[in-house]
Amino acid sequence: MDRKLLLSLAKKYDTPLYVYDADKIISQYERMTKAFSGVKNLKINYAVKALSNINVLKVFKQLDSGIDTVSVQEVQLGLKAGFAPEDIIFTPNGVSLEEIEQAKDLGVHINIDNISILEQFGQKYPETPVCIRINPHVMAGGNSKISVGHIDSKFGISVHQLPLILRVVENTGMRINGIHMHTGSDIYDVDAFLRATEILFTAAESFQDLESIDFGSGFKVPYKENDISTDIEELGKKLSKRFNEFCKSYGRELTIMFEPGKFLVSEAGKLLVHVNVVKQTTSTVFAGVDSGLNHLIRPMFYDSYHQIENISNPKGKERFYTVVGYICETDTLGANRRITEITEGDILSFSNAGAYCFSMASNYNSRYRPAEVLVKDGKDYLIRERETIQDLLKGQNLDLNF
Repeated sequence: MDRKLLLSLAKKYDTPLYVYDADKIISQYERMTKAFSGVKNLKINYAVKALSNINVLKVFKQLDSGIDTVSVQEVQLGLKAGFAPEDIIFTPNGVSLEEIEQAKDLGVHINIDNISILEQFGQKYPETPVCIRINPHVMAGGNSKISVGHIDSKFGISVHQLPLILRVVENTGMRINGIHMHTGSDIYDVDAFLRATEILFTAAESFQDLESIDFGSGFKVPYKENDISTDIEELGKKLSKRFNEFCKSYGRELTIMFEPGKFLVSEAGKLLVHVNVVKQTTSTVFAGVDSGLNHLIRPMFYDSYHQIENISNPKGKERFYTVVGYICETDTLGANRRITEITEGDILSFSNAGAYCFSMASNYNSRYRPAEVLVKDGKDYLIRERETIQDLLKGQNLDLNF
């Protein structure tokens, strides 16, 4: 999306504003399918938690994608977006048996990540096939808060507990139709990822009725110029070859599955903000904007980097700024950044705002969440209205008298 389009959208819809490029989403999806064209059966399940607007889900529905969900509410969103139950996989963590039963009743695929629920579910519903999430004990991810495959992670069943898994399966008579792992986000070392897949291949040999192997995702996208990212083409070539070899030895053509979120939508998103004030202190020049950690928590939450551009003055002289929000708490969005000269009233654009940005937004400080716009085939669509005071009051009892 070019600068003029973004400026026109900021003027049309006001700021702060999330803007998503459907064409970029589609090209990323097609890039991944092409990378794994060497396998017979490929299923990509978009991770809904990355960006859950129902209109974005409809884009993936048009691509014949499946979806990966982590809550019954995401399952329900997927169904409303038109996905068939068989195209939805439910991969929760730490939820009750009751929530898993709700997902079962909706007819979606179940992925279980702990022994306790596996045993309970197997005793009650041995006829319902499930997938098992294995923790391979491989550290991956750009930050400890997004690394989920290490030995201290709450996610998955330890690969060292495989004998216990098999005992539960045998005792309950349940059927395991898939095996799954997810090591973490921001994976850029293809060989490290492939080593983790070998652990999953070994575990898969213990199950006789598999239909799929799900290798998760977490593929890294570039956040700045010349940034390191996952070479999806190299991974596709190497993993496809190994997967085909495994299917041959297993004696059956399985489906290779992935659940990318960030890889598909991160680069498609921009957050547009208005500069309220430029404030110079003894050591820093602050650019204060009409947003903050309530709309973009990632920089404060796990030190994520979002490139910031002054699209109102793209050719101006560069200066150093610390871009901060309007929340009454430290909410630094970018510290000591080289940005073309900023004046009050300018529009700044944050890149890589498609994944885990709006979906993690809140009403902290009683601020409204932004509007969302989708651009597809050169046309812009308002896919979520900006909130109002009525949204903040919804659900609150206004009639009480104390």
